[in-house]
Amino acid sequence: MPELRREPVVGRWVLVRTADSLAPKDFEKEEHPYRQAATCQFCPGKEPYTPGEVDAVREFGTVANGPGWSVRVVPNKFPALRIEGGLNKRGIGLFDLSNGVGAHEVVIETPDHFKVFADLSESEMLNVLLKYQSRYVSLSGDKRFKYILIFKNFGESAGASLEHTHSQIIALPMIPKYVREELEGARQYHGFRGRCVFCDIIHQEYQDKDRIVLENNDYIAFCPYVPRFAFESWIFPKRHNSNFAQLSRDELSPLAQVLKGMLSRIRECLSHPSYNFFLHLSPVNYESDESYHWHIEIIPKLTRMAGFEWGTGFYIVPTDPKLAAEYLRQAGEAK
Repeated sequence: MPELRREPVVGRWVLVRTADSLAPKDFEKEEHPYRQAATCQFCPGKEPYTPGEVDAVREFGTVANGPGWSVRVVPNKFPALRIEGGLNKRGIGLFDLSNGVGAHEVVIETPDHFKVFADLSESEMLNVLLKYQSRYVSLSGDKRFKYILIFKNFGESAGASLEHTHSQIIALPMIPKYVREELEGARQYHGFRGRCVFCDIIHQEYQDKDRIVLENNDYIAFCPYVPRFAFESWIFPKRHNSNFAQLSRDELSPLAQVLKGMLSRIRECLSHPSYNFFLHLSPVNYESDESYHWHIEIIPKLTRMAGFEWGTGFYIVPTDPKLAAEYLRQAGEAK
C-alpha cells in the first residue's frame, strides 16, 4: 500500500509508492546529443561572444576575456532580471509589482566542451564551488538583493538550453515564497524544540540508516524520507551551519568530494538523466537566523508533474527513498 508522508519543515504531503516502487530501469531514458564545439560561445577563444567576465579562475599571466581560464563567470546574455535601476514598488488595484531588478550570471564550469559536471575532478569541482561562494558574497553586497539562488540545469528536460556545462546565479530583490516557508518552518521548529530541524533530520537518517548514500567527515548525502521526486537527494553539512559565505577552502573541499560522488552515482544508476540541483542558502541583507541550515538538493528529471500534483500540491513519488538510496549506493560500489 502507498504511504502518505508529511515533511517536517514546510508541512508538505507526498504520496510514496512503497510496495511497487519503480527501479532505475523503469524510467524513460533521455539522450544528450552534443553540437559541434565550433558553434559554442562558452568555449575558449569565444570569450568576445559573451558579456565581459566578472570573475574567473585563470592561469597566471592570462588576461580577462581571453583563453587561459578553468572557471569563468559572466553575466547572462539574456538575463531574467537586470541589474540596472531601482525597484520602484507600486500597485495596480489589488496587484503588487516592481521593476525586474536583480542579477543573472552564468558560471562556465570548464573550458572542455565535452565534459559534464560529474566528469570534473574534485579539485576542478572545488574551483566551481569557490566561484559560487565568491559571487554569493559579492552580490550580497548590493543592498537591493534579498536572496541569491545558485542552481544548475543539466539536460533539455531540466531546462538547459546550452550543452556546454554551466550553472547559474540569480539575485532577487525579495525572498521566494518556498524559501520563506522553509525559513519560517525552521524558525518555528527551533522555537518549539530548541533544536535545528535539519540537524534533527540528519540524526533521523543516522537512526534509520537505510537512506544514507555516502558521507565523509564533514558532509552527508541521503535520499530524504519525504521527497518530492524519485531519487531526490540532499547534501548537508554535518555540523550546523547557516552561513555558506564563511566556509573556508578546506571546508568546501569535502563538499566537492560528496557532490561529485552523488552526481556520479546518479549518472551511473539512472543512465545519465537530466537533473537540477540548487543551493538553499540563507537570505542576504536580512535579519540573520541561526536556525537555518544551508544545503544542496538534487532532483533527477525522471517523471513529470501532472494534474494531481498541480491540483493538490501533493507529489506522487514512484520510488521509495530507501530503495533509491540502495540503488545509488550499489552504483558507487560497481565503479
